[in-house]
Amino acid sequence: MYSGLNQGENLLINKPKTVATVNNDRIKEQFRLGEVFRYFFRVFQKPDPSKPSSINLKMMHGINRISIVMFLFCVIVMIIRAFTRQ
Repeated sequence: MYSGLNQGENLLINKPKTVATVNNDRIKEQFRLGEVFRYFFRVFQKPDPSKPSSINLKMMHGINRISIVMFLFCVIVMIIRAFTRQ
């Protein structure tokens, strides 16, 4: 009769995750910024000529470049204003 376990498999090895572990995994996943920074550097690189490109894709990346530059400019202005206030 098949019991659902491989021979020699122990139930203690495959413990179910606790609620705290699941919550910690979700929080870590929310704060993974690697993809954001990779996109930030990738959007300012020259496009790869081997990949297909369309006018829509070029416009989208152009708008993204403008928005990233504006965002960084505004963050710098806010930081400067915060440090120069009396």
